[in-house]
Amino acid sequence: MTKSNQVLIFDTTLRDGEQSPGATMTHDEKLEIAEMLDDMGVDIIEAGFPIASEGDFNAVSEIAKLSKSATICGLARANYKDIDRCWEAVKHAKSPRIHTFIGTSPLHRAIPNLNMDEMAERIHDTVTHARNLCENVQWSPMDATRTEWDYLCRVVEIAIKAGATTINIPDTVGYTAPVESADLIHNLISTVPGADDVIFATHCHNDLGMATANSLAAVAGGARQIECTINGLGERAGNTALEEVVMALKVRGDIMPYTTKIDTRKIMNISRRVATVSGFAVQFNKAIVGKNAFAHESGIHQDGMLKNRETFEVMKPEDVGLSGTSLPLGKHSGRAALRAKLNELGFDLADNQLNDVFVRFKDLADRKKEVFDDDLMALVSQNDTEEDRLKLKSLRVVCGTDGPQQADMVMEVDGADVETSATGDGPVDATFNAVKTIFSHRARLQLYQVSAVTEGTDAQATVSVRMEENGRIATGQSADTDTVVASAKAYINALNRLLVRREQSEPGYDVKGISYKDAT
Repeated sequence: MTKSNQVLIFDTTLRDGEQSPGATMTHDEKLEIAEMLDDMGVDIIEAGFPIASEGDFNAVSEIAKLSKSATICGLARANYKDIDRCWEAVKHAKSPRIHTFIGTSPLHRAIPNLNMDEMAERIHDTVTHARNLCENVQWSPMDATRTEWDYLCRVVEIAIKAGATTINIPDTVGYTAPVESADLIHNLISTVPGADDVIFATHCHNDLGMATANSLAAVAGGARQIECTINGLGERAGNTALEEVVMALKVRGDIMPYTTKIDTRKIMNISRRVATVSGFAVQFNKAIVGKNAFAHESGIHQDGMLKNRETFEVMKPEDVGLSGTSLPLGKHSGRAALRAKLNELGFDLADNQLNDVFVRFKDLADRKKEVFDDDLMALVSQNDTEEDRLKLKSLRVVCGTDGPQQADMVMEVDGADVETSATGDGPVDATFNAVKTIFSHRARLQLYQVSAVTEGTDAQATVSVRMEENGRIATGQSADTDTVVASAKAYINALNRLLVRREQSEPGYDVKGISYKDAT
């Protein structure tokens, strides 16, 4: 299996990525991201953990039915109930896969309280059961990089003999280093009987900042599948970033002669979308997809770029889906120009979506002299919908040098306008208090983040909000040239998403049962 130079890309954004605290996605968002992953050429999509919840099961099942070319995988612990549930979710896919796992290190063996022989027996039985259901079975010894060498070889051999077709070696806590990662894969392939007949995979976490390096080293050692996520999303410090390993292989083919099927021109678009739906903004200096990844400010760098772009860029912006230039539109631009620019930026909108963005574009153009690429991307990323039960109609904030600030607000609640005034310690606090006065709730604000979309005093501000209610987490995002307005919209957007989640978990729940009032 190691003779091939093609590396399979296994994306776990919808499973491991979504396990990041606060990164929960809605059903429709999961389907949208899965479609984008499939379209960009991802080989295997780990769509979720079917046994975790009814919502997870439904999402995996729907993604399996809608998949076009990607293998659809579900995760299952090493027990029959998990595996059966996983198979029920993925079986409708053109190419289904069951991924089952168990922790094999001394620390992880203590969790189910199994000795080595008992665990080995369970691995044999559960992998056999999974293979009886599905021809494509992946098995993972969780915390493999801290598992005793002899025992790791033993259980990998058992899994292969039981029918596993892919053996994934996870660095679950981001503990290993590149030289160890390469040696571990190489030695397993060289030592374990039957290893040449299966694909070895690598799954790395970024706790020590080495996930990308460890994944590429594993490929050099013989792995032919990399498990990764968009933007490196994942628990703790995150997972291996898809965009980093894919572009590293593309740019440095001279020393890493391996290929993937990924259409790299679609990277930026899906990166932005995942950032929006997860509420996890991409840091400006993030490799490949960060806002500054292709920005040059110092005079020496700018001079070099003007003479030869390769002086300070090892890849072209166009290779990852950037236009390479930022040409502004204005208030006189029409729909055709807007559609052309959005297509250039990687957005293919339906007519009704374009109309909605066009209205917001015109409104923004009236307030800004120039509307840049980043402004347009912020407009497209706004996730207000006609089904939203809470909508901001108007907001006026009075600020003074002494005393509390006051927010006068009109909000639509289920089609009825409700107005109020509230005060607070600052304009945003007053605004959020106004929302609470109109729509009483117990959701707790976990995150409030503001970032400028472009430069200048008329720049749009993108505001991200994360809220939690009874274990349910939702994020909201909005952009506006007025930071307070953007804050209000993001806050209300997060509340709308919490309402959807509450309705899903509490059938029959009606927002009209919540306390809201005309407070004027």
